[in-house]
Amino acid sequence: MANFNKVNVAAEARTELHNQLSLTGAEISINNLPAGTSVPFIHSHKKNEEIYAILSGKGKVIIDGETIELTAGDWLRISPAAKRQFFASEGTAINFICIQVKENSLEEYTKDDAIV
Repeated sequence: MANFNKVNVAAEARTELHNQLSLTGAEISINNLPAGTSVPFIHSHKKNEEIYAILSGKGKVIIDGETIELTAGDWLRISPAAKRQFFASEGTAINFICIQVKENSLEEYTKDDAIV
């Protein structure tokens, strides 16, 4: 059995990679919102923080009533309890990745976790 999984993802509205990559410590989704649309709900989490990477386009996110403008290249971390909703701008679609992990679960990273 290989020590890796690879998947190629089509440009769908939302693709969750948990099952496709057999993830055990994170959830990753790829999201594409057409111009003028939004995620159709406001949500928060019980335990998981979310890290967003804006890949292309423009939009905004409303977090606990505060509006944050988003553009390609932006990265954003949101605490579990924060209420959030994402919107594409009226004239431009937005494409982003969301990485969901349990808050405060990172114990080692980069060189501390590497075996060389």
